[in-house]
Amino acid sequence: MKYCCYCANPVVLKIPAKDNLPRYTCENCGAVHYQNPKIVAGCIATWEDKILLCRRAIEPRYGLWTVPAGFMENNETVAQAAARETFEEATAKVDNLTLHSLFNIPHINQVYIVFAGNLAQPETRPGLESLEVNLVEEQDMPWDEIAFPVIRRTLELFFDRSETPPGHVYVGDIGPKWGGE
Repeated sequence: MKYCCYCANPVVLKIPAKDNLPRYTCENCGAVHYQNPKIVAGCIATWEDKILLCRRAIEPRYGLWTVPAGFMENNETVAQAAARETFEEATAKVDNLTLHSLFNIPHINQVYIVFAGNLAQPETRPGLESLEVNLVEEQDMPWDEIAFPVIRRTLELFFDRSETPPGHVYVGDIGPKWGGE
């Protein structure tokens, strides 16, 4: 950050009074510009024993597979964000959303919150951010083509109910050792 979004004067990185971390601060108007992690909301959308996957039409990881997920917007709940992303990426509506997992990814300042839900109908088609969408059974999962380590881990947990029994929400961390994000 170089300039204050309120008065357009240069900002400096310093520890403000009554704080303990360096923050971008405007010495002209006094605004402190906090930078916080981004929330990514996603959905494991199912139809019978199949999971909805989307092949990414955007970077990063163009051409690789993921579940519908993206950044939460202002004025929506996390569940609304997961449902919106599912519709935007696969023109699919989901219902009966339940919280599945939460992953902290501190090295890239993100928190992934993933729900599991049911597709309202099996017909889907790619949205603007997807090259193609498919309903995939566990044995046909393209594990070597999953876009992000956090999505791979989420899907592993979904299929391995010994780690996350019904009703349990898995909470974990993804670090750089997982191959980054």
